Amino acid sequence: MSIPTQMSLVGFVASAPELHFTKDGDEYCRLRVGVEQWRKEADGEFTKLAPTFHDMVAYKSTARETYARFRKGDSFVASGYVHAHEVERPGEPSVIREEFVARKIGHNANKTAYEVQRRSPAPAPGPPAQSPPSSAIGL
Repeated sequence: MSIPTQMSLVGFVASAPELHFTKDGDEYCRLRVGVEQWRKEADGEFTKLAPTFHDMVAYKSTARETYARFRKGDSFVASGYVHAHEVERPGEPSVIREEFVARKIGHNANKTAYEVQRRSPAPAPGPPAQSPPSSAIGL
């Protein structure tokens, strides 16, 4: 069986996340994100280039968590997919815009100092109950 994979995006939060609601009352969160760009030189060194900026959106529980936990400047790793949609403006030709739809998102452990607060594990099951020894003697 092959390993299931998804597209990922590594970047930084470029604008404060904004929480909105659909007509059905579901949450969605919109934000601009930046992606650092690097160029490898002939001598093997890397030159940092200007970042690129993109739209990102998350829905439902991912939207709530993104809005609650992320601030401008935070580094993140997100998995999801790219959604292309047509934007029409009166008197202008329509354009195709892309946004990254984050299904899961977390802080980038390579760039973020944090403490992990794990949930308490469920108590381990004890040994199976043994019946008390019988005093009866069988014939």
